[in-house]
Amino acid sequence: MSRLFGSVRARATLGATLVVAVALVAAGAAVLLSLRSNLLGEAGTQAERSAREVATELAVGTTYADLSLDVDDRPVQVVDEDGTLVAASEDLERITGTGVETVKPRPAASPDGTGDAGDTDDADDDDDAGEPLEAGEIGERTTVSDGSATIDGDTEDYRFAAVPVKTEDRGRLTVYAGAPLSAEHGAVNTALTVMLIGFPVLLAVVGWVTWLVTRRALRPVEGIRREMAAITASEDLARRVPVPGTHDEVARLASTTNETLAALETSVERQRRFVADASHELRSPIASLRTQLEVAAAHPELLDLDGAVEDTVRLQHLAADLLLLARLDAGERPADARVDLAALAREEAGGRPGVSVREDAGAAGGVTVAGSRGQLGRVLANLLDNAQRHARSAVEVSVRRDGDLAVVGVADDGEGVPAADRERIFERFVRLDAARSRDDGGAGLGLAIARDVAVRHGGTLTVHDAPAGGALFELRLPAA
Repeated sequence: MSRLFGSVRARATLGATLVVAVALVAAGAAVLLSLRSNLLGEAGTQAERSAREVATELAVGTTYADLSLDVDDRPVQVVDEDGTLVAASEDLERITGTGVETVKPRPAASPDGTGDAGDTDDADDDDDAGEPLEAGEIGERTTVSDGSATIDGDTEDYRFAAVPVKTEDRGRLTVYAGAPLSAEHGAVNTALTVMLIGFPVLLAVVGWVTWLVTRRALRPVEGIRREMAAITASEDLARRVPVPGTHDEVARLASTTNETLAALETSVERQRRFVADASHELRSPIASLRTQLEVAAAHPELLDLDGAVEDTVRLQHLAADLLLLARLDAGERPADARVDLAALAREEAGGRPGVSVREDAGAAGGVTVAGSRGQLGRVLANLLDNAQRHARSAVEVSVRRDGDLAVVGVADDGEGVPAADRERIFERFVRLDAARSRDDGGAGLGLAIARDVAVRHGGTLTVHDAPAGGALFELRLPAA
């Protein structure tokens, strides 16, 4: 069960069904209340109409015996101001809801049925008990109540309307007339039955349609999942997930997944090349050092001590370069210290023959950046090593401000870098044809390390043609 409702399709189906169910219940309740209110209002109107017809007869002096009380078999009562029933429907057997439960009239009337024709002043004095009326006038206000009545053995619920009327000879009377609520009960019960049957069917249809629609919508996602599982099992990063032609979120997800796979493939391939190149670079000095040690072990007099030291230093530098690259690849953040690039340039250039430092005289307070002094010093050292390796006679280091940037330039008077190779030289273990000698060209990691450090510091490292010929490497960093 938990696995079933752990799927997006099941949760979407359940959620949609619950929302529709709540909406249907709310709409059904509103419909039932509105239907009941309308039918009750209609019943009240019918009851009032019947009461006013009888009140009209009383207003014109119709005797109790001649009143139309048995029309449509509806319960009617006529009550005087004392609450005494003076007229009622002939077949009325029981009644509730009017306040007068008597069903047999006991009128205080004369033998001719015309009522007491005595003094009416007392009745006039009682006008204050209700709506003030003149003789022969019917009250405008109607009181509505609910109750039940039994007529000729049939008991039903009724809505009663009470209409006051003032007569000339019988004083103030109240006419109660009822309208049956059977139509209201029948309509409400029918609507409720339809809802109880139709709502579950409608919810089942909604759930089924939602299940089908979500299955169709999530089918590409399942294809992506299967392909990713296959890629994980096969470790073949060259494979790509299918991209649906729907141009929706799922298609964008597939495209992003493929871009991630491509970046991962590039990273893994770069790592493989890095390991292979590192192994190749380490093999030569290790083999050379081993050979020298084996010769020295057999023939101590032939030991090339300088060569052994040189190979050991070369191994040390290569291991340090590989360690720094590993730390940079791991995302190590540089320190947030303030570094004076002019002072750092003078420090790195000191003791190097043919290297001069030129500072921007307009940069008041020096050219300062935020970062790691050790890593930035490594950048300058690598650039100076590269420049001295290719310069004919001189290398110049310039430090200046360019807006919000600090710029360090390292220029040599050598042959320069061809335009086609100006990006390739920053790749790891890359050496141009003119510098492929391991003795002179290094391992091909210096410029790669320099650019990685520059990027980690939020800057750039590019190469151009120097004004006096040769190559000009420019390091641009945000100024502190």
